[in-house]
Amino acid sequence: MNKATSIYVNPLTERYASPEMLHLFSPDYKFGTWRKLWIALAECEKDLGLPISQEQIDEMKAHIADIDYDRVRALEKQTRHDVMAHVLGLGELCPKARPIIHLGATSAYVGDNTDLIQTREACLIVIRRVAATIAVLRDFALSNKDVATLGFTHFQPAQLVTVGKRACLWMQDLAMDLEDLIHFVERIPFLGVKGTTGTQASFLSLFEGNHDRVKELDLAVTKKMGFGRLLPVAGQTYPRKIDAQALAALSGLAQSLHKLANDIRLLQHLKEIEEPFESTQIGSSAMAYKRNPMRSERMTSLARFIISLSQSTAMTAAEQWFERTLDDSANKRLAVPEAFLAADACLQLAQNICTGLVVYPNVINKHIQEELPFMATENIIMAGVKKGGDRQALHEQIRQHSHAAGLRVKMDAKNNDLLDRIIADKQIGLSRTEVEALMRIEEFVGRAPQQVTEYVRDCIDPLLEKAGQFGAALDATVTV
Repeated sequence: MNKATSIYVNPLTERYASPEMLHLFSPDYKFGTWRKLWIALAECEKDLGLPISQEQIDEMKAHIADIDYDRVRALEKQTRHDVMAHVLGLGELCPKARPIIHLGATSAYVGDNTDLIQTREACLIVIRRVAATIAVLRDFALSNKDVATLGFTHFQPAQLVTVGKRACLWMQDLAMDLEDLIHFVERIPFLGVKGTTGTQASFLSLFEGNHDRVKELDLAVTKKMGFGRLLPVAGQTYPRKIDAQALAALSGLAQSLHKLANDIRLLQHLKEIEEPFESTQIGSSAMAYKRNPMRSERMTSLARFIISLSQSTAMTAAEQWFERTLDDSANKRLAVPEAFLAADACLQLAQNICTGLVVYPNVINKHIQEELPFMATENIIMAGVKKGGDRQALHEQIRQHSHAAGLRVKMDAKNNDLLDRIIADKQIGLSRTEVEALMRIEEFVGRAPQQVTEYVRDCIDPLLEKAGQFGAALDATVTV
């Protein structure tokens, strides 16, 4: 039996998420960050006067990456404690530093601070992908700002919009998500060094009752690990509300991506807009003609998964007791990484789909022409009134003609002859020339083209610039 194919493999790791996001939640990144946190703690404790030598710190630095996972697993089997297994494993590699590794700290020092680092870095990856998706939609919206298309309310034909204006609706949802993610990252705090119940008693003992030194240590480690904010108070752990806030932002993003993907699926059914379809792609194993919107369908599927995970972190935050319980651990190890991996996968799909969207103007125009006579009825009534007609009488006549034409289309599968009926009605009193003058498509899209230009200029371009500057500035502060 091939072991590699006889055990479950998470599809997020095997099929969907990017190497960048997978590395961020990998054992190497996680436990390597634990070692960096131990080094940062030792360096700051040394700077503040504790008897720690540079030789001890250098010994630890020399072994950041060489984690013997087999040995750590053996130690964890003995100790039944994952953090102590890694402390002991590093101590075996660093005999000189062994006495000062993890000095004054509790497990949450490495575990929780690493979680916060991973969450912030994962948010930065998501922010870059959201911004890239918005940038693609921006170009698509501008390119199609004048392409009139049927609007839909209740998925019933409504007044005309433009293809570009509809893309602005997708962009606006994603822009809100981008702003939420940036706000979250700007405010995410570091746990710092708080001790077993958050009182910092162990560190106060190390510094012989010097409160200022303990506060300096807390702030120094926070800065060294690239964070600008520090939790002022905590229990043993950071509040699990932070996980809930992070996944609430991802849930909002998933809602936007789900809506976008659903719209594309419906448009593909109408044959108006289509997601990319490769020349050798197979849409169905049985129906050779099929061009299924499989990427958009996958995006909706993953988006629903993200939305469901946000409920898990919300319940975990609500369930915590006093200074801490351990019923959060197994849950957050699954929910938080998988939400980010799924968001990463969704955004890769979104960028790919939006980059390759195909618009079919002839089909769009055909659908417009089928419905435009109904939409023009209000303009026709107004034109009839201007020629001396009675508004209420005109409304009733056109209502009757509209229903008759609608029945002709639906019952007999014939063309829409509403305009011919109106032109032939002497009581309405409008000639073919007058009626056709009221049928110019550009008269029915309102300010849609101008709204696209204005929205991109006033909202999207400044947001994309802010996102770029924000990411670059934050990257420059990270020393992990």
